[in-house]
Amino acid sequence: MAEIPRASLGLVTILVLALAILMPAVQAQAPAPAPTSDGTSIDQGIAYLLMLVALVLTYLIHPLDASSLYKLF
Repeated sequence: MAEIPRASLGLVTILVLALAILMPAVQAQAPAPAPTSDGTSIDQGIAYLLMLVALVLTYLIHPLDASSLYKLF
């Protein structure tokens, strides 16, 4: 059985390494386009604002009820 020359093994090794490095770049996709707003961020901002108003009103009204019932202060 004949031996494989060292130069052939070196050449095959270099080709395999080059293909392993370059193959992922071949299958790379183009970058995704920038997302466009569909109005959900505006809706979410309005919802947060309404929740903040409800929270402030709750804390403004609640002490009036508690002070008349429990006479804490």
